[in-house]
Amino acid sequence: MSRYTGPTTRMNRRFGMAIFPATKAFENKPHLPGQHGPRLRRKLSEYAVGLNEKQKLRYLFGLSEKQFRNTFEKAKTKRGVTGEIFLQMLETRLDSVIYSIGFAKTRRQARQLVCHGHIRVNGHKVDIPSYTVSPGDEIAVRESTSSRQMTTRALEDSRARTIPNWVSRVDDALTAKVNRVPSIDEMEHGINVQLIVEFYSR
Repeated sequence: MSRYTGPTTRMNRRFGMAIFPATKAFENKPHLPGQHGPRLRRKLSEYAVGLNEKQKLRYLFGLSEKQFRNTFEKAKTKRGVTGEIFLQMLETRLDSVIYSIGFAKTRRQARQLVCHGHIRVNGHKVDIPSYTVSPGDEIAVRESTSSRQMTTRALEDSRARTIPNWVSRVDDALTAKVNRVPSIDEMEHGINVQLIVEFYSR
């Protein structure tokens, strides 16, 4: 399955949470979409519950099914708690970090910034959204008028968002630094990652 590019509000209503940026339509109608949405109460099977959690996290990070599954399989090979490692791998993708530090309003915009070569890591251009950042890495916006204008606008629009403690940002220089790997408490998305682990372990 490819990366989802359909109606975002419909998907938010389907899962009952703001997977994508919330709109007034979602705020006014947070129930399931469709004519019977407000009264519809589905009893989900154990499989369906796991599938929903998996889809919510996949849509949140904007990955295709293949990318998502491959990331999970890599997490399984590492020592430690699989669910926590899986979330850390998702959070430390370059496009996710760009979104977290406020250089982009949405994860889609963050991916676009990276793909179009607007981002430097340790002084080198990196245009691969799945690039994994490490503690000590320094992230900067390219020294060009267009790059800095886009990032400055996004920074102003994302002032209300709290920057996670595992990264730090210097607004004037449009730079950021990865201080450490995020902990499980800093990666709360309202999604039960253990259900995803169990879903893929069937």
